[in-house]
Amino acid sequence: MDVPVTTTLEVRADGACGTIMLNRPDKLNPLGAVTLRELVAVARWFDGQPQVKVVVIGGHGRAFSAGADLAAFTEVDTDTAALRAAADAGRQMAEAIEAMAAVTVARIHGYCVGGAVVLAAACDLRVAAETARFSIPEVDLGIPLAWGGIPRLVREVGPALTKELVLTCRPFDAAEAKAAGFLNRVAPAGELDAAVEELTAALVTKSALTLSATKRHTNAVSAGMVDPGRAWNDADSLLAAMYDTESRRAATQYLANRAAGTTR
Repeated sequence: MDVPVTTTLEVRADGACGTIMLNRPDKLNPLGAVTLRELVAVARWFDGQPQVKVVVIGGHGRAFSAGADLAAFTEVDTDTAALRAAADAGRQMAEAIEAMAAVTVARIHGYCVGGAVVLAAACDLRVAAETARFSIPEVDLGIPLAWGGIPRLVREVGPALTKELVLTCRPFDAAEAKAAGFLNRVAPAGELDAAVEELTAALVTKSALTLSATKRHTNAVSAGMVDPGRAWNDADSLLAAMYDTESRRAATQYLANRAAGTTR
């Protein structure tokens, strides 16, 4: 079956290795509605390619991804069902990426913001350039972190640090992310591709059966501790925030500060 046609992604399958590259570099690879749907479709397509053992997920240009389309959070649609469906698209994306049969490796450089952190957390392994910068600005934007982000962060870095990073919205660097257990490897900026290739080269030498069994076993054990599947109602919390007066004021102020270059 041919690689699916996408408008915001670049997708390749080369033997045992596949790649999914976010491909809107002029906008820092935002995770808009089209991109979220395309990620789900591509994840399912890879599941029909049994020869692919490892899929690298990255972004073209200066950043992994600037996260969700922020402008959407100042627009309240009168069609509540359509709005909830849009709010739930990120959860569906994260679940599709996490459920992939292949081992997924996030290749992170530049900015990794908000929903992009959730995308990275949905991957099995994460490699970042030492210059990568992470932030989770949702609370500053007047919305909760959705898309199953809370359980995935609790799973990877624990509840205390999850609360701190999500509640304060403070940026953090690759060194802190590595120390917290979020990243598997950190590489000098010019050596990120080499580090990712070294990791994928080690993985593709293993049998597909043992890779899949190990991934599924680990996911089953971690789901028994922190199950991202409970995040189905994240969209309802997100929807409530979009109708909350104080939260909408926060969103307007955040976007104004961002336009003026005064956000952190």
